[in-house]
Amino acid sequence: MYPCSFHYHRATSLEEASSLISELGPEAKLLAGGQSLIPLMKLRFANPAHLVDLNFIPATSYIKQEGDTLRFGPLTRHAEIEHSDIAAKIPIVHDCATGIADVQVRNRGTMAGSLAEADPSGDWAPALLTLDTMVHCLGPKGRREVALADFIQDAYTTMLEHDELISEISVRVPPANSGGAYLAFKRCAPVYASAAVAVQLTLDDGDCGDARIYLAAVGLTPIRAVEAEAVLRGKSINPETIAAAAEAARAAADPQPDMRGSAEFKRQLVFALSKRAIGLAARRARGERMEASHIYA
Repeated sequence: MYPCSFHYHRATSLEEASSLISELGPEAKLLAGGQSLIPLMKLRFANPAHLVDLNFIPATSYIKQEGDTLRFGPLTRHAEIEHSDIAAKIPIVHDCATGIADVQVRNRGTMAGSLAEADPSGDWAPALLTLDTMVHCLGPKGRREVALADFIQDAYTTMLEHDELISEISVRVPPANSGGAYLAFKRCAPVYASAAVAVQLTLDDGDCGDARIYLAAVGLTPIRAVEAEAVLRGKSINPETIAAAAEAARAAADPQPDMRGSAEFKRQLVFALSKRAIGLAARRARGERMEASHIYA
């Protein structure tokens, strides 16, 4: 099926894009990677009267480090992050970029677009929520910074006003003796995960000093497994504590049955993925160089 007709606008700056969206009204949409919007338009679930293209704005695709912070431009593609030595300084970021869909999607889709979409099955939100992540927003009223935990409000709902856009995403590099991992279970690479788990740990004299655990695709928004984090803090990371934390993560999941599996199947996936992700994050925090990969049915 082909999309409905629309007017095309090519922005030359982020400020112009914001101004155009404001002038054109609620029937206008921004086009970045297009990996969410274009399929919806083809199915005619989305019928914008105007598309404002961001892809020809210069200097919007970058990955750079300033002090202890990594900065990602609004048009930075998943593939650029996947192959970036700078992004690889935070292993969970590399895990996420590498595991997104297939090569075609990674070459077009953007981190900023994924966060702006706030799809409950999206990959970037749970991974970045385990880190200190700020979303930089630009609109006619000026610029503002919002913590990612506050930015996502509900399924497909963020704090962005209609005429605002994401101008940058900044991520603080975790302290020494930290490690993270992002793992998902998928039927095949191009589809969304049945369940996914993001873990970030910091060790203190061998024990767990801090932990952040988020679950994806098992709720309307990424779910923070607070009880699972509490199980690990101040404890040695061993098979017993890992299993107890994974059980707490399973209890935190709130999945709905669908074509990707039953609710109980997804809870069991959360348990298994949590065990793997915690173990992998702990080994990375101890300085081991470990590769991570999603699990495919």
